[in-house]
Amino acid sequence: MQAPQVAAHAPIALSMGDPSGIGPEIALMAWSRRGPDDTPFFLLGDPEHMRRVAARVGLNAPVEACAPEAASDVFSRALPVVPLTASVIGEPARPCEADAAPTIEAIETGVRLVREGRAHALVTNPISKANLYKAGFTHPGHTEFLGELALREFGVAAHPVMMLWSPELAVVPATIHVSLRQALTDLTTDLLIETGRIVAHDLQQRFALPAPRLAFSGLNPHAGENGAMGREDIEVIAPAVATLRAEGIDARGPLPGDTLFHAAARARYDAAICMYHDQALIPIKTIAFDSAVNVTLGLPFIRTSPDHGTAYDIAGAGLAEPASLIAALRLASRLASAGQAP
Repeated sequence: MQAPQVAAHAPIALSMGDPSGIGPEIALMAWSRRGPDDTPFFLLGDPEHMRRVAARVGLNAPVEACAPEAASDVFSRALPVVPLTASVIGEPARPCEADAAPTIEAIETGVRLVREGRAHALVTNPISKANLYKAGFTHPGHTEFLGELALREFGVAAHPVMMLWSPELAVVPATIHVSLRQALTDLTTDLLIETGRIVAHDLQQRFALPAPRLAFSGLNPHAGENGAMGREDIEVIAPAVATLRAEGIDARGPLPGDTLFHAAARARYDAAICMYHDQALIPIKTIAFDSAVNVTLGLPFIRTSPDHGTAYDIAGAGLAEPASLIAALRLASRLASAGQAP
């Protein structure tokens, strides 16, 4: 994959996410808590809506509408907001179906600005898929939508891989936003091989790990107990691990999922590739709820996201915690600066 040509000192693009969730307020909080070494970022959203949110949650965070090229200069005095073509109608904790259009526009615009070199990387705030589905959105989630945008904007038929990363643990769900029943159908040796290749490649190129160590979880209890509790571990997972090892990738498994995430086990691998969504996300959200970052591997650009949802129940109450978004912004800057998108 060819890296986009990024202008010197380009800022990070941050999509607003669902404007009725906590995305807008944690963006304001992240700007308020900016450090001298933080890469400037701009929000793709509605400036007037952001001013209303700031007033509602009592944040002394000025908002200034600007073009992406002016964002780095604006960042020292105000949160730069690059306006969308559609205004935001909904308010915190009151989702509005009409806001699906600007929510999607923010993501699409962010990818385009990265492709044009006017942004260094893309960070996305949480979306409500249920709300977007009402407006005709057809993708299971952000990750899959970004795969389509990689083809549309970069001409790359990407295989996006979702990784949840924290200093303590990194996990990859091989199947993502599907039911557990569907995950069993989707789980194939070829899928695991492709996922392992992408994870190993991006850990080398973006995270500067010369020889990434991948641990594959088992699907069944005790990794199937030699076939006594199902043959998927023997017939689906083990052949994938063998193929990756033959290609020179340090892969091991399948390993029992119930002993894969304690501290001593985590020290033996760099990323755990899990068979379904909750097998990966439960441990990392238990270990690193406020510091974990969603990173999409396999794309021709850098994309990170906070590891939480829209949190409608606390939106607008001033209770949101921006730590995961701040971590996502800093990781995006680190990854983009280290290697660009390979």
